[in-house]
Amino acid sequence: MNTMLLKMYVKFQDLMNREEGQDLVEYALLVSLIALAAIAAVNKVTNAVTTIFSNISTTLA
Repeated sequence: MNTMLLKMYVKFQDLMNREEGQDLVEYALLVSLIALAAIAAVNKVTNAVTTIFSNISTTLA
C-alpha cells in the first residue's frame, strides 16, 4: 500500500514539473487575444461604414 502511494506521489510530482504543454497554452492565449482584437476592429469598421453609407443615403435622398 505504501509503495503504491509513493509511486503515485512520484508520478504526480513528475507531472507537476513537466513543461511540455506550456507552449500550447501560451499559443492558445495569444490566438484568443488576436481574435478579440480582430472582433473589436471589425465592430469599429462596421460602425464607420454604416455611418458613411447613412450619410451618402441622406445626401442622395
